[in-house]
Amino acid sequence: MSAAAFAMFGRVWPSTLRSRIAIILLLGLAIAYGLSFSVLYAERMMSAKAVMLGTLESDVATSIAVLDRLPADQRADLTDPLSRGNYRFVLGPGLPGVPDHSTRGGEIAATISDAIGHRFPIRMEAIPGDVTRLQAHLTLTDGTPLTIDITPRGVMPLAGWLPYVFVVQMLLIVLLTWLAVRQATRPLADLAAAADALDPNKKGEVMSDSGPSEVAHAARAFNAMRDRIAHYLEERVQILAAISHDLQTPITRMRLRADMADESPERTKLLHDIGEIERLVQDGIAYARSSHGNGEKFSRIDLASFIESLCYDYQDTGKPVSVLGLVSGTASTKPHALRRILSNFIDNALKFGGTAEVSVERREEGAIAITVMDRGPGIPGDQIEAAMQPFFRLEQSRNRETGGSGLGLAIAQQLTAAIGGTMRLYNRDGGGLAAELVIH
Repeated sequence: MSAAAFAMFGRVWPSTLRSRIAIILLLGLAIAYGLSFSVLYAERMMSAKAVMLGTLESDVATSIAVLDRLPADQRADLTDPLSRGNYRFVLGPGLPGVPDHSTRGGEIAATISDAIGHRFPIRMEAIPGDVTRLQAHLTLTDGTPLTIDITPRGVMPLAGWLPYVFVVQMLLIVLLTWLAVRQATRPLADLAAAADALDPNKKGEVMSDSGPSEVAHAARAFNAMRDRIAHYLEERVQILAAISHDLQTPITRMRLRADMADESPERTKLLHDIGEIERLVQDGIAYARSSHGNGEKFSRIDLASFIESLCYDYQDTGKPVSVLGLVSGTASTKPHALRRILSNFIDNALKFGGTAEVSVERREEGAIAITVMDRGPGIPGDQIEAAMQPFFRLEQSRNRETGGSGLGLAIAQQLTAAIGGTMRLYNRDGGGLAAELVIH
């Protein structure tokens, strides 16, 4: 197959497994059924033709023998009684015609010639007209010309209702193929849906292991895989929490000893490093708590008052935080988790953009979108997803000097999942970054 033909086949060939299996099954069954139908039709045609020629052979041979033995003046009285539905005897040369060299004419001539023992030479002619009509000419023993006028009938070896049965059977094949494909591909669709919905941080529904043994085995394997992933994440977070917690005691001792030391440049540097370590430990503990959930209950808050209060707290300390738009009404959420998420967004905007703008809008189906925007350098498009992973920092801006630990956005993402929302980062037109939180 050439490259062009292969490319054409790739465009025509469907992309879904369901369509491919359906086409293969339908084509295979249709071809097999068509071959069976063709063999049956050919066999019935051959049988019907054999019966017709066999009858013609026995009847015509007897009739020619009787006419040859009768006196010439008595033959005319028997031509009609000896005739049949598809042929009749005519004394004389018959109608003018043209020589016939068709396969059917050859078979009829050979049959008659064999039946009469090749005693009389036979010449076949076709009579022009709308209906197929043949004439076999021969000469009797006394020299009288005899014509056998034959009108071959169309052979109908199959019943007239059989095509309707064929259509019904093809429809049944299509229906059964659809059912078979659906049974084969539905577990794959369920598995894909379960994989898309997989979230180790949430307690999802267990995938049903009912059905065929292969499907049940795949479902049990998927459930086991999900439990293992959740266990590994739980273990990782527990290790992080334990290390962060255990580091607090030696850090406290280090700070006390540094505070008791004499003033010197080395003491100042040491206190700065201890402060950095303390922030890392606090972020580690916060991340571990956000992974497990803080046990906070959902409550209904006045959204406009909540956002204004948060922004006023920043403005009171001289931070350039402004509100571009608010919506009235209430929202059901976890207030402390929501404040922590938005505070993280605003802190990042102030840190890397100098200012923060907060916008609130109500979307379809009651969803509320809260967006914190800045005019900072933004994040390269290929690193936006990585920026929400734990301990990921953009070296050009989020470094140790700016106090970044790489856990802020990861904590925000964990808390967003805890309140049943979604978050995303995207670069603004004209420069800057936007952090969007959608509460459903």
